[in-house]
Amino acid sequence: MGERAANPAGGTERARSRFPLGRYRALTASCRNREPRFGRMARTLLPADRFRWLLSLGSPGCWRVGPSTGWRIMATALIILTPLRRGAAWVGKRLLSEAGGLRRGWWRQAQVFGKLTLFRRGLALSAVSYLSYEAYNSISHSAVVHASVKVEEIIEQADYLYGSGETEKLYQLLTQHKNSEDAEILWRLARASRDLAQLSSTTAEEKKQLVYEALEYAKKALEKNESNFAVHKWYAICISDVGDYEGIKTKIANAYVIKEHFQKAIELNPKDATSIHLMGIWCYSFAEMPWYQSKIAAMLFATPPTSTYEEALSYFHKAEEVDPNFYSKNLLLLGKTYLKLKNKKMALLWLTKIRDYPAHTEEDKQVQKEAVELLNSI
Repeated sequence: MGERAANPAGGTERARSRFPLGRYRALTASCRNREPRFGRMARTLLPADRFRWLLSLGSPGCWRVGPSTGWRIMATALIILTPLRRGAAWVGKRLLSEAGGLRRGWWRQAQVFGKLTLFRRGLALSAVSYLSYEAYNSISHSAVVHASVKVEEIIEQADYLYGSGETEKLYQLLTQHKNSEDAEILWRLARASRDLAQLSSTTAEEKKQLVYEALEYAKKALEKNESNFAVHKWYAICISDVGDYEGIKTKIANAYVIKEHFQKAIELNPKDATSIHLMGIWCYSFAEMPWYQSKIAAMLFATPPTSTYEEALSYFHKAEEVDPNFYSKNLLLLGKTYLKLKNKKMALLWLTKIRDYPAHTEEDKQVQKEAVELLNSI
């Protein structure tokens, strides 16, 4: 017993040999009794679970530097390292291990606290780095959210202008974002360019420029998003428009490409009446194709594209089923197709509907004019 009392360091060594590094028994009752002030400090500064953890890390080595310093080492380590959790346990244990080996008085305390100071500096730098990283993440996320909100606002404005028939204002709005990487903006810009080209106030030169411009926007939109039905729809429309400037061979050669994209648009969104209507136009165009164009088609393709008025009619009716009275031209083509099939009764029905259709756009007015002329000719 006397040997153990005279050589407390030996007790520390035996304690270390019995337990893994830092896994010591709770601090002795005498340690707590001698320094209740530090026990109260630790209990006050630390949550209950971490205070119990602190006690479980108690080292006989605290006697080497005195209970006061032992508590300081443990409490300071825990207070500083609390956010690091597992790191806090490791460093706290390490500090206690250092404290257990003190043999030469207070200069060892300075060494321990010197290491702690270095650690605290490193921790501060790490904290700054972490906060910088979090700030960067926060700013990046905020920028993405802001960009997303901005795109939604542009689309909302564009759809309002489109619904109001403000073609020129819509084009001016969207051309400000012609370098956008968003397919939703790009296909709307392609549509606006084409609609502007269709206005009677647009010169022939401007119309051609707008038609090719629309195709470029639609092509870019397709590159950005191939799973968007509207992108496929407007890409096909723009290819068809460009064919009017590049000759009948090019127009016929593009026929299968146009059909493919209309069918893809319908596949992606079976409830889009416009895509169905456009597929009906494709069928109508090849059903009424002149003989000389059919000859050219036969030269270009082993099996040239063909269709019938019946097939076209089925698409026009399907479009009306999906969205009744959605488009004045669909009503007109129903009337014209019935005329091609010699069904005057049904032709009169649909042409009368278009005559009474509320005209919102210039195209609506042109369609109504054609319908009235057809009615007068029957």
